[in-house]
Amino acid sequence: MVTTPTEVLAFPSIRAIVRDNGTAEVVVAGNSRVVPDGDTLQDLRNNALALVVGEAQTLHRPVRVQIEDPEGHGELIVHPDNKIESVLYEPRPTRRRAQAPETTPETAAPDSNGTAPTAAAEATPALTVPAAREEATATVEHQPWAPKPTEPDAPAVKGAAALEPASANGPTVSDAVAPEEPLTRRSLKETSFLVSTPALGPATQGWRGALTRLGFRMAPSPEEVAEREDIRTVSQHWPGPRTIAVVNRKGGANKTPTVVMLSAILARYSGAATVAWDNNESQGTLGWRTEKGAHNRSVLDLIDSSTELLSPSTNAAEIAKFVHHQTADKFDVLRSDENEEGDHEVTAEEVDIAHQVLTRYYRLVVMDSGNTARAANWRRMIDHTNQLVVPVTAIEDRAEAARLTLQTLESRGGHYAELARNAVVIVSESTDAKRSMTGEALKRAKAEAQRIADGFEPFVRAVVRIPYDPALINGPIRYEALQPATQRAWLAAAAAVARGF
Repeated sequence: MVTTPTEVLAFPSIRAIVRDNGTAEVVVAGNSRVVPDGDTLQDLRNNALALVVGEAQTLHRPVRVQIEDPEGHGELIVHPDNKIESVLYEPRPTRRRAQAPETTPETAAPDSNGTAPTAAAEATPALTVPAAREEATATVEHQPWAPKPTEPDAPAVKGAAALEPASANGPTVSDAVAPEEPLTRRSLKETSFLVSTPALGPATQGWRGALTRLGFRMAPSPEEVAEREDIRTVSQHWPGPRTIAVVNRKGGANKTPTVVMLSAILARYSGAATVAWDNNESQGTLGWRTEKGAHNRSVLDLIDSSTELLSPSTNAAEIAKFVHHQTADKFDVLRSDENEEGDHEVTAEEVDIAHQVLTRYYRLVVMDSGNTARAANWRRMIDHTNQLVVPVTAIEDRAEAARLTLQTLESRGGHYAELARNAVVIVSESTDAKRSMTGEALKRAKAEAQRIADGFEPFVRAVVRIPYDPALINGPIRYEALQPATQRAWLAAAAAVARGF
């Protein structure tokens, strides 16, 4: 099915940026994704396009992507089946095309009649392109983002020039524009009357929504479109289980509220079985901030019963004996050991066992953590993590602890460093109940939260700010108890996390 640029929706906003320092990123709806390294500039382009293709496959429709690299900028249409259509590519004006060297009388060869070229011919370069034509054909004669053909006989993109075979001096660009291919009868297999792009429903919020309810069909605002996109993102189901680790080496950094909010939003919207696991090396607080079930079992009881729970004959409902269901927010909680007289420390091997059990019964595992990055259970948690989340409040020591947590992981290299680079930092304005959060104090808290968010921005995949909300300070946490602005901010945070899956 042939598409035109006007038929492809412009949301989410997607940019693919390749830099001359050997790094690249793809920014989707303001969230940056690191592009895998490549040996050449073209490798980086191909790796960036692979991420964009993945986004198109997730949306089940073509997407528009703005491209930028050291040689130029433009726009592409990327399809879920890896088809790439070039809308525009403009080389940078500082990079001029190489001209063939002028032919001089000393090097000129005689013509077919054996006579030497005339003086006029001697002064003319062997290959020239009129300036007007050079500017008009710049978009088709130099297209480094053109995809590699998937089949030897695949037709080239209409209007794009073919690359000549590489020589000793590298590939050269042909000046001849490929001729237009003759029209051929299309197969019925290539035609469909079904619309693959989902319809953009009318507005439901604000004055646009009010007019829609009165009978005037209004398009949704950009804010409502962005919210719908976040809802679509957190509503996805991914193949295989996913594990989120919420970490910060400083207590009071908002780890437990972050675990509760992410679990609630992902469970509510996706409908996927979700469990919040308190992986604290000491007595954690997740059980205190959530509903308690009709039993007192904890992670130690689950580990003791792991053989039975992993048996093929065990019914899925048996997991309810060990977790505490949240009736409003639709996720379960696995508590840490709350026995005051107990001194058992969960080992790395026991983390493996508990994780194996939970990923059999749940699609999403959100792990709370303690404050010791050297603890065996903390490090083994990171080994199982797919997405790292670092919460921080707008207080300097919490922010510094978050920075040191990321630095520690990055210094360990490998999987640890990749998690740090792909982390989502969630900055809350304040969770200190003793502070007066009115008037000037609120203004200072907002400014400090913005300063901390700006500080983390260059080093992680996404940073999300959460406004102050008294419902997060004490007692059990409920999503419905939050103010609308806080609910919207947490939805954006959960969407940023889900994009890392």
